[in-house]
Amino acid sequence: MSSEEFEKLHELYRSLYDEVKSVPERAQSCQGEERKRIVRDFDERVSEAEEVLQGMEQELFGAPSSFRTPMSTKIRLYRRDLAKLQREICLSATQGFPSHTGDGRQGIYAAQNEQSTHLQSQRALLIQGTESLNNASKSIERSHRIAAETDQIGTDIIEELGEQRDQLDRTRDRLVHTGENLSRSRKILRAMSRRLITNKLLLSVIIIMELAILAGVVYLKFFRK
Repeated sequence: MSSEEFEKLHELYRSLYDEVKSVPERAQSCQGEERKRIVRDFDERVSEAEEVLQGMEQELFGAPSSFRTPMSTKIRLYRRDLAKLQREICLSATQGFPSHTGDGRQGIYAAQNEQSTHLQSQRALLIQGTESLNNASKSIERSHRIAAETDQIGTDIIEELGEQRDQLDRTRDRLVHTGENLSRSRKILRAMSRRLITNKLLLSVIIIMELAILAGVVYLKFFRK
């Protein structure tokens, strides 16, 4: 919606309405061809005003509801004013003519007013249907966007889980290697422990033997005469 375009149409309608609102009163004071010319000019201006109102309705399609609702009400009031002027010009145009002619013209204008009312009702339904369609389209668009975002999030999660799985596999491999290293270390430590015990035993035997030899030497030297 272009607010500037809507305001231009609004001003144009006001200008047209100002031109036609005094026409029924002027038509009552005219006769013959002058009156016919005034009625023709009136019909042309009213048709232009109707086209302007249609343009205003089209501009309201994409407008926010806070602005569209009061403006739609105002447009319906404008159409009611135009219908009132048409009835007044109908009555003024029948003055000075035979009754059957007046009844015929009045019947034509009544039919036109009825048709205009029907068109207004259809137009209102069209606006409501278009608004519902726009809302549905926006809802579908939002759903598609949310679905795309959800799909992207799911893809990212799958990729992240894949990376975490690779990390866990590498960690498991490192743990396996670490366990193997620990097992080899335990074997080495047990072997060192056995060697240490063996060395201690050998050292103890050597010390005992040295003590025995020393005791034998002392005995032979000092106690055996």
